[in-house]
Amino acid sequence: MWRVQLHKINYDEREYNAVKEVLDSGWLAISEKTQAFESSFSQFLGNDSKCLAVSNGTAALHMALLALGIGGKSSQTDEVITPALTFIADQNTVEFAGAKNVLADITSINDDWSIDPDDIEAKITPNTKAVMIVHYAGYACDIERISAICKKHNLFLIEDCAHTPGADYCLADGTRQPLGTFGDIAAFSFFANKNIAVGEGGMVVTRNTQLFEKLRLLRSHGMSAASFDRYKGRASSYDVAQPGLNYRINEISSALGLVQLSKLDEANEKRKKLVEYYCKRLDGVKDVLIPYKNFTRGKSNYHIMPILLSEKIDRAALMESMKNAGVQTSIHYPAIQNFSAYKNKVNSTPRAEYVCAHQLTLPLYPQMTIEEVDIVCDVLIGALANAPADAAPKG
Repeated sequence: MWRVQLHKINYDEREYNAVKEVLDSGWLAISEKTQAFESSFSQFLGNDSKCLAVSNGTAALHMALLALGIGGKSSQTDEVITPALTFIADQNTVEFAGAKNVLADITSINDDWSIDPDDIEAKITPNTKAVMIVHYAGYACDIERISAICKKHNLFLIEDCAHTPGADYCLADGTRQPLGTFGDIAAFSFFANKNIAVGEGGMVVTRNTQLFEKLRLLRSHGMSAASFDRYKGRASSYDVAQPGLNYRINEISSALGLVQLSKLDEANEKRKKLVEYYCKRLDGVKDVLIPYKNFTRGKSNYHIMPILLSEKIDRAALMESMKNAGVQTSIHYPAIQNFSAYKNKVNSTPRAEYVCAHQLTLPLYPQMTIEEVDIVCDVLIGALANAPADAAPKG
């Protein structure tokens, strides 16, 4: 049993009632709840966003690449610039689309772990077709500049927004724009540990009508009529307009998503206060650095609480010590270059690899109390004081 676990789902009777309503309806496949979720998410993002709820965030990324015509049998030389500090779904979907991953490094080790616009531009070749970015931990990357780079080089821009619901970017003119409304296509994740948590689910978003139609067909076998339309008698058969996949969400997940979306602003505000208290408690603690402390590009949604340990700290031993004290921690993320599937297949990104070797994620969730933050900080500080030196070779 954890004294403080890494994450807890932010559920109450509203989620339970929403699920019961779906079960009582007798229809579980994609239908009215999903349509309502898509409509609510479109209103939430604004900016003429067109939204399709899908089975998960990885499906949304895969659909984005397919809809943009990247990779495939016709061209085995397409390259996609992807972030070096991210979950492996970005690289996996590029690989499955039949394109090549080219990793771009983070901006800096000390304070900005977002993808580096300068490194993006340096990695562009005649084979580059798209740039895929991630807003790490809920902090906007320099999306305005990256958008300009993509336009300059005639590249597609895909936003991985798995960490970002409720976060925004402050434009040069002072106006704010939600993350997920800059790219040609954006992909959101509603996995169990996300700010909107439905277990498994996602949303693919575009402002382009033609891309939206491609995505709609990709989501459900290329079919012209949904199963629910036939169930309701609105259609007796269907055409298949193009080859497609089964990347549909279900009604239970959409019902949960509607409730979670309604609670998002309040939950993100609670996360903000907890992160601010973490920063106060850990300010000046030896061997600990907190990124994004002076973040000014927009409003974060405080998805996770990442810290950077000094080189001399044995991270594995520290995590074990905190585990023994009842505090759960994690790593966001292992270096892509170290995965068996990608060794010798992707380029080096020294800054990101350093962060991957020394990063630690502390517990954070909306229902967390200040007293629990104190427990985590006390355990961390005590473990650091007794931590053995890191015997692993430095990156």
